[in-house]
Amino acid sequence: MTEPVLPPAEEAPALVPQRESPVWRYSGDIRLLAGSGYALLLQVSHPTVGAGVSQHSDFKADPWGRLLRTLDYAYAMTYAPPAVAAEVGARVRKMHRGIKGVKPNGERYHALEPGAYAWVHATLADGVVRGHRLLGRPMQTSEVDRYWGDWRRVGRLVGVRSRDLPETWPEFEDYFDAMVDERLELTDAVADVLESLDSPAKPPLRFLGDTGWKIASFQAIKSTRLTTAGLLPPVLRERFGIEWGPKEERRFLALAKASRKSTAVMPKALRNVGPRYLEWRREALERGEVAQAARAPGAVATAG
Repeated sequence: MTEPVLPPAEEAPALVPQRESPVWRYSGDIRLLAGSGYALLLQVSHPTVGAGVSQHSDFKADPWGRLLRTLDYAYAMTYAPPAVAAEVGARVRKMHRGIKGVKPNGERYHALEPGAYAWVHATLADGVVRGHRLLGRPMQTSEVDRYWGDWRRVGRLVGVRSRDLPETWPEFEDYFDAMVDERLELTDAVADVLESLDSPAKPPLRFLGDTGWKIASFQAIKSTRLTTAGLLPPVLRERFGIEWGPKEERRFLALAKASRKSTAVMPKALRNVGPRYLEWRREALERGEVAQAARAPGAVATAG
């Protein structure tokens, strides 16, 4: 029997992560936001995703709005009640149906190409697992295996079929390495993301003036760029033209070590900000804002 693209509503409770699951416990750690550009770069370096983001996305004009809508999606899939998660997933899938065009090499693309669509979902799992390994609470092998199994099931809610992703984490690692070696490239969208990491726009917060943003952003920009680049496989840093030498490696390893050590003193609320974030954004989700912004393949996970 052919697996339906979107599951029936009654299946949603079995697809969302349970409260004691690794997906629930690890996905909302605030430290992962420091490396949010990592998953984004993985996504937009896929030629189909990169073309869609460049041609249909408002990332350059509204990076902060897109970041909020990314979190809307990721946290809704993880922490929202099953009915809400299923609704958001269906919205995202629907909004991608009309996203199509021509890549720079002349090939046509569609946002719902199974390989590209599944890759976006997969990078979120890799970002959490790798992010915790270097910045937070490294998972045990059994936790990683369960995390991946649960995240594959979550993918069903947005129409990522089980057969579009590897079954086990070791198989995922082979799949990831093959994508890096054979598929990912320096797209225009990659260049745009790197530029935004170096010179991010001021967030649309009324209390934050230009001077305040200049002061607040100085160290944040340096740390975010360093963390994003440090998480990337060395071959992608080279492919993307990211300067990286012994000095950068030492700084990144020191930052990562300090981040891991902070686990013992971190307030519990910061180890999982997902549920509180959803409460803060409840009205936006009810308005369907996450779907209104999902205008490109990368919108599932890339900045909105």
